Amino acid sequence: MVKLAIETELDRAAAFAREAERIAVLTGAGVSAESGVPTFRDAGGLWEGYAIEDVATPAAFARDPRLVWRFYNLRRDNLRSVRPNAGHFALAELENRCAHFALVTQNVDGLHRQAGSRTIHELHGNLTRTRCTGCERIEDRGLEPLDDVPHCTHCGALLRPDIVWFNEMLPAGIWESAETAVAECDVLLVVGTSAIVHPAAGLIHTAKQFGGRVIECNLEPTAASSLADVVLLGKSGELLPRLVNKLG
Repeated sequence: MVKLAIETELDRAAAFAREAERIAVLTGAGVSAESGVPTFRDAGGLWEGYAIEDVATPAAFARDPRLVWRFYNLRRDNLRSVRPNAGHFALAELENRCAHFALVTQNVDGLHRQAGSRTIHELHGNLTRTRCTGCERIEDRGLEPLDDVPHCTHCGALLRPDIVWFNEMLPAGIWESAETAVAECDVLLVVGTSAIVHPAAGLIHTAKQFGGRVIECNLEPTAASSLADVVLLGKSGELLPRLVNKLG
């Protein structure tokens, strides 16, 4: 009975996607968790044993940049053994089939791009990039090992991860592009996110406000479920390929 219900919802989602000229996708940590990327935050508010206020705020970086870089170098090191999963590849294939497509992600691991997605709005930055605290130069360093406290080779100032920390604003240009893509979409696919982190979660309301249909794909119901036209409960790595296959 459960399988039949999922199949019916997949058919409904495929019908919406097939009719859409513009599709936007909002992804969160749940997509990459299926690749083995830790979601870090647990019920105690810790990321791999680190308190958020100690490693993911501007104040923490000003207080102890070595500790912050130790944490982010660990995250970068973890990514060396991680690969995109079937869900990432399905979203890349969906982009190939849609004339107007945009992927908005809260993830910082770069797995969407590795899977072949092209039009990506990274709301929270990317672990492969550094930003100079002096000259503001941004560089993609890949996953090469970095010093314990790296400095800019151009001006000598301290480097920081190009990540949006708590108590920081999202990059204005990226946020505006994401908002526009969602406001103009016919379908918003919400995948692997609890829909409680703002302002990203507000994009779901934006899609509904402008007449877009919302398809949710999550392991369990979330704050997005009451807004969704279709709710697909299960692993995105299993459901998204099935959805794309139904598009023909």
